[in-house]
Amino acid sequence: VQLQAYGGGLVQSGGFLRLSCAASRSIFSINIMNWYRQAPGKQRDLVAQITSGGTTNYADSVKGRFTISRDNAKNMVDLQMDNLKPEDTGTYYCNLKGLAPYNYNYWGQGTQVTVSS
Repeated sequence: VQLQAYGGGLVQSGGFLRLSCAASRSIFSINIMNWYRQAPGKQRDLVAQITSGGTTNYADSVKGRFTISRDNAKNMVDLQMDNLKPEDTGTYYCNLKGLAPYNYNYWGQGTQVTVSS
């Protein structure tokens, strides 16, 4: 499976962006799709995640500002990012992991988000 992430860009503080991640084919096993963020010189951190059943989870730093959603029919996951802050700057990666008993782990290529103050 290949993941294609897009939608990044440059935005002012308080602005918004919508990231999308498209999978190259349908995934029928139970899984979880994640968005990670990596700022320069820092580790890659989980931002938001959504299971194939629709359960979501968010990092505390983005709760109330980011919304993750998925369209299983279109093999896509989106991340709506509102009220962006400079600390949201980084490269955003989508990730697809199988949930037990399915064992797979795919990464997209990353899309850059830059929030200016």
